[in-house]
Amino acid sequence: MTIRAARPDEATGLVRCYEWLFTPPGSQPPMWDPEAADKRLANAINGADADVLVADLDGAIGGICTVYYDIDSVRFGRRAWVEDLAVDPDQRSRGIGKALLDAAKDWGRERGASHLELDSSVVRADAHRFYEREQPTWRSLCFGWEL
Repeated sequence: MTIRAARPDEATGLVRCYEWLFTPPGSQPPMWDPEAADKRLANAINGADADVLVADLDGAIGGICTVYYDIDSVRFGRRAWVEDLAVDPDQRSRGIGKALLDAAKDWGRERGASHLELDSSVVRADAHRFYEREQPTWRSLCFGWEL
């Protein structure tokens, strides 16, 4: 397995990986638009303050992680944010999620971020067990509103 930055020509194919997040216990967001997602993913791949990391399993994608260098928090300093972390269900429990999360941490450190955050749906008990094993410094609840 190799963790690497996604290439611009991979954006369209990587949008299909989001189906891994939509299968139960997850669900597809009501505003999901694959064409818009393709453009946003391309922007993250090409952006200076974002990246899309992929777990390359000898040419097959085993997982993806989008990471952003986003707000400069008054309380905490500059934050790196993992927006999406998904592993192929057939490849789980093989260290792919850990490798992607570690790569996202490294990505943030390299850019001077003070911390890395992500949020996770309350229904994702398996993901939460994984995050707990990774020993987060703190936990919080996230609330969201569609606009």
